[in-house]
Amino acid sequence: MTGFGQSRLVDKDTEILVELKSLNHRFFEVNLKSAEIQSEDEEYFKKTISKKLKRGKVDIHIKANTSSNGKLQINSELLAEFKKAIKNESLISNELTLRDIKDIPGILKITKSSKIKFPTLKKVFNKALADFLESRIEEGRKIHKVLINKIDIIQSKQKKVSKLCKRDLDKRIKIYKKRVKNIIEKYDENRLDQEITHLAMKADVSEELERIDFHLHSIKKELNNKNSSGKKIDFILQELFRESNTLTVKLDEPETKNIALEIKVLVEEMREQIQNIE
Repeated sequence: MTGFGQSRLVDKDTEILVELKSLNHRFFEVNLKSAEIQSEDEEYFKKTISKKLKRGKVDIHIKANTSSNGKLQINSELLAEFKKAIKNESLISNELTLRDIKDIPGILKITKSSKIKFPTLKKVFNKALADFLESRIEEGRKIHKVLINKIDIIQSKQKKVSKLCKRDLDKRIKIYKKRVKNIIEKYDENRLDQEITHLAMKADVSEELERIDFHLHSIKKELNNKNSSGKKIDFILQELFRESNTLTVKLDEPETKNIALEIKVLVEEMREQIQNIE
């Protein structure tokens, strides 16, 4: 499920920006991008999000700008070694300037003492998280509406298939009887009815239709449950897809088969959407 949240703090010499963005993902994953965050602080952000989400790939971007005091440090030992090396090679005199050593790795080190306090950063993060979660809830409402609409369409098509199957069965029985009568002159009427019934049972899809109806009601019930689970709905949709696939295979009449194929496509669309839901 997608989502976006943002919070900014601008106060005198401090500016903090926190952005959270999630992409569709079947599992849970958090990535934090920031040069200002310590490893122990990073763990707090990841744990806080993991308590709120079960699915989704979440990216956290944190930018912090502060006025800080810079401190210049010189590695005396490394500088002495450098002087000794150039003296032995007779490259230049012992009189070195900052320009001569500023690009030598390790000799100069500038450290900055940041004034950002973790409680302040935490406050900005929590505001961004609240905004982020609200956007996901809104996205969930939209997906819920789409899924309910698809279920209603499938139920309508299912009823149509059921009605057409009764017509198709009567038609098939007549065709079977006609074929047999054309082949044999004398036949046993009871024996013929038994064979026709056996053939008709092979083409019967009432059980598949009943299971499809049951799974659709189960999904609706789960969607309307306050503590609904995306993974549970995903499992039910797998079963629903199997039944819709079997239904499509069993049907022969073009009109009925096409409707069954439409049901199968709708179920597949629902599976793609539900894989991202909490």
